[in-house]
Formats: sequence, C-alpha cells, structure tokens
Amino acid sequence: MPTAATAAETPVSDDVAGPARPWLDAGLPVAERVELLLDAMTVEEKAGLFFHTMITMSPDGELAEANPQFGLPSNREYVVDKQMTHFNLLSVAPDGRTMATWHNRLQELAASTRLGIPVTISTDPRHSFTDNPGAALMAGPFSKWPEPLGLAATRDAELVRQHGDVARREYTAVGIRVALHPQVDLATEPRWSRALQTSGEDADLTGELGAAYVRGFQGETFGPGSVATMVKHFPGGGPQKDGEDPHFAYGREQVYPGGKFDLHLEPFKAVFAAGARQVMPYYGMPVGTEHEEVGFGFNRSVLTGILREQLGFDGIVCTDWGLVTDAEIFGTPFPARAWGVEHLTPEERIVKILDAGADQLGGESCVELLVGLVRDGRVTEDRLDVSARRLLREKFELGLFENPYVDVEAAAAVVGAPELVAAGEAAQRASVTVLTNAGGVLPFAPTTRLYVEGVDPEVAGRYGTVVATPAEADLAILRVQAPYEDRGSVFENFFHAGSLEFTGEVLDHVREVAAAVPTVVDVFLDRPAILAPVVDAAASVVATWGVSGPALLDVLSGASPAGGRLPFDVPRSTAAVDASRPDVPFDTADPLFRFGHGLTL
Repeated sequence: MPTAATAAETPVSDDVAGPARPWLDAGLPVAERVELLLDAMTVEEKAGLFFHTMITMSPDGELAEANPQFGLPSNREYVVDKQMTHFNLLSVAPDGRTMATWHNRLQELAASTRLGIPVTISTDPRHSFTDNPGAALMAGPFSKWPEPLGLAATRDAELVRQHGDVARREYTAVGIRVALHPQVDLATEPRWSRALQTSGEDADLTGELGAAYVRGFQGETFGPGSVATMVKHFPGGGPQKDGEDPHFAYGREQVYPGGKFDLHLEPFKAVFAAGARQVMPYYGMPVGTEHEEVGFGFNRSVLTGILREQLGFDGIVCTDWGLVTDAEIFGTPFPARAWGVEHLTPEERIVKILDAGADQLGGESCVELLVGLVRDGRVTEDRLDVSARRLLREKFELGLFENPYVDVEAAAAVVGAPELVAAGEAAQRASVTVLTNAGGVLPFAPTTRLYVEGVDPEVAGRYGTVVATPAEADLAILRVQAPYEDRGSVFENFFHAGSLEFTGEVLDHVREVAAAVPTVVDVFLDRPAILAPVVDAAASVVATWGVSGPALLDVLSGASPAGGRLPFDVPRSTAAVDASRPDVPFDTADPLFRFGHGLTL
C-alpha cells in the first residue's frame, strides 16, 4: 500500500514514463507544467476533467463495484473507461484508516492510466449531525460540530476558522482535497429547506464567517496542505419563491420582489477576498430580473457577466449536481434540473453550460456526450483547454502530482482524534441559544428530578435524577424537531420544507407535559419555526442546530455558559411569513424573536 514515503515508487505506463512526463518536474512553474500536460492529453482525457460526480467505496476500503442504490458505476469504470479524475465521495466509513486505504487504492488505479493524472476527491460537509445526503453527510468517524447555523449562533469567527482547520486536518488525512462548502446563501426566505447549512440571514455575519471558514480550510497560503473550498450557491440561493427548493421542479423560481439581488452577492465578495478557489452556482432560475430566466448553471450573464467579469473570479466553476441527465434517486425518477432549458437535449445543455462560463458538470458522468460535441465541432478543443487549465492548475497547486497518496496510519490517528472531538463539543455548547427562561428554571440543580424525551436517560442521569413520568419530575426536558411537511418521496423528505407550524399533536403533547411540570423545550431549529405556541406553554425554549445530549445538558445545568444568539429572526406567524419578501432579510413583521436574541445563564 503506497504511503507518503512510497508515492514516487508507484509504477507508470512505459510509454509515458521518465522524460515523457516533463510536467512532473516540480521545479517548473505551475503554468508551464499545466501546458506540458495539456499538450499531451487527448480530447477524451481532457473531457474526463469536466465531470465531477459521486463515487462510493467498499466497506473494507477496497475499490467499489457498481452501486445500484445510487445508480453509480464501479470505481474502475469511472477512472479507466471514462478517464474521470474528480469525484464526490458519497460513502461514510467506520474509521479514517478505511477511508485512507480506499483513497490510496483509487490513486493507484489513476496512476495506472496513460498519463497517470491523480484523482481529486471532494465531499459535502461531514462534521455535523445532518442526515440529508442531498446536502451533507453524516459525520461517521469525524469530529462532530454544530451545523453552520449553530456556528453562526456563536458569532465567533475564530471558532469558525478553527472548525475549518480541524476539518482540513481530518479531510487531508484521508485524501479529501475539495470541500463542497461553505454555503454562504442568505436565508432570507424562512421556509427554505437549505437554511441549516447557511449562517443565517445577515449578509455581514455570513461574509465574515464564510471568510473565516475558507481561511481554516485553505490556510494562509494555498498549497499541498490545503483543502480547496467550493463556495455555494452563486449568486445566492435564498430568495426561493414560496420557500421551495430548486432541487425539485416546483421550486425552480428565484424571485426578488424587494430588489435585493445585489445584497446576496455580498458574502461571496468576502469569501473571494479570503481566497476561495471554486464556486458552485445554484439550480434556481431568476424570475423578473435583467438575467435570462434559466438556471444559474446555464446563465451566461450571471456566471460570465457577474462572476468572471464584474467580480474577477478566475477559479473553478462547477455546476450543482444533475443539470444534464435525468436520474433515479432512492427509487424515484427525477428530471434533470435543467430549469428554463428543459426543452434542450442533453448535448445542447452541455453547450449552454460551457458557454455560460462553467468548468465542470456536477453529478454527471456523460463524458461521451462532450467528446461527441468536440468531434462534431459544436464545442472547440480550445474551449476545453480554457477550463482544463483551471482544473489541472488546482491539482498541481494542491500537490497531487508530487504525492497523491496519504499515510494510512496517520489517518487512523488524526480522524476523530480526542482533541479534535473535544473542540467540536466545545463549539456545540457555545451554540446553544436560550430563548426564554420563565421563572428562572435554568440552570437546574444536580438534585433535580428530570423527565426527559429525546435525551438518553443514562446521559441525563449524570445531571440529575431521571424519573419515568412528568408527574414525578421537578423539570421536564423535551427535544423536538422544527416542523416540516411530508413530501412524496424519500429524497424530497430529506429537505425539510413547507409549513413552519407545529402540528396539533406535537403542541398538545408539549402542553400536556408543561401542565404537569415546568418544561424546557429544545427545538432543532433548522428553519425559523412558528414558536409562539411552544413559548406560551413551556417554561423555557432553547434553540439548537446539532448538539449532543451531554453538550445540551452541560448548558442547561449551568456547567457551561449559555451564549448562543439567533442567526435569524423567528417569525410571529405564518401570515407574517407569507407577507414577507423572499429576497429581503428581516422582513417578517413584528418577529417573535429578533436576530441576535439569546439569554445568558
């Protein structure tokens, strides 16, 4: 198994070994190395660079065969047959050693190809508690931190930078070199299902924390120890009509009734100033603006006009996943997210994406279509070279050509290391946000008799005496999920959308418990729910965004201070949400709690 010490010994094909690979000379400038490699590449090899899609690993760390659940081909088909070299790792492994082992196997496979171009592995966020594989992945062996909304609740840019640095250390240990994050959209539409991965609705705070996030992942200088950040979703995915998400056709429209299109660009300017390397446009299509009413991945005036020309961004632009071909996800067919260009063929969609200014097609592997477009003269090889230069430059600057392998034993030691786990737990405690505390029920004393729901009784028993019923208790602690509507498919239900009002069943239960004993309700506030009925019933209401039972109880018991602050307004009513403008922050009338609210215990 290759490690950092043995990478240079990996055999290469005889026809390109030695002097035939002058781009391996690390003494040459990167730009020159790029041109040397580009000159050696066939159209098929260049086309392979343009596709960045999901890949899986075997549970034992070996190369994976085809995955029918996600409709993915084998690792070998991707790398050898399709000549692809950019992949989003979908799997969650039990430990760092297994992930590192698989990564090295994949790099060995890439080294066996004609030019031996190393693979670049990316990932969605892995360091929090979410279970939405459409937006993030469960942490598995990695340290666990609050979701980005929770990090925003700390108001601590240095903590966010530390989070990025910890994630960088764990990612690089297993070979992950591109973070498909941060998400710097402004959560200006309270119903939008993607708010959890944002920093809330304030542009200044989002920009400040996004810049800190980028510095943590990429370091002070970008190079072999860095993880490149792919910032999303340009030009801001928050202003969704009716709060619906453009992963789905019914949520494809982004609207700007408040005229705040430019405000949503502000966080991107901050992260670009911090050195962000890559950008992902969103699926949505702007409606009623000066821009063409097509999805942002197809939108030339946005990607070339604003991003490239106005903002001067010369990094990689990778579309969001699945703009070209239809797919089946968890057994349900979904059309390509070709919003506004549904009538175009897959080949015509590729042409429009490239003409818009994108470099990569996310979630696609139809390399043969791009090769055919070049052969037919509909895409020039010169156009391929424009994007190929950016994509190869990133691989060179990440140091992948010098050493694509990782040290398996080091990965085992770094991933989930005790000090990294402790840092994540400290961030969890810092994010806990106390909204109300009627009668001073918090903090509670160690002698308190506790009735708990959603908390492991064994854990709660370390903080008080756990009892079986509310009638026996001095204090009840209930953990609940912010409301959302059930949708028609497994994949849709990963995106919590629709009404922000709790069901009558949930409210009746809270009222029943609260009538028997003073009650603390902790809400996983992935969207700004209508909390008024809960506040009316409970003695205390707490907001969290990915916090373990022990971390929560540390704060509620007073062992750790409560210092979290709301990263958005909490609306007073559904009517206020309906009347608000999706592109305008802080636009719900007379909010129940305002941005920045939080009590100190």
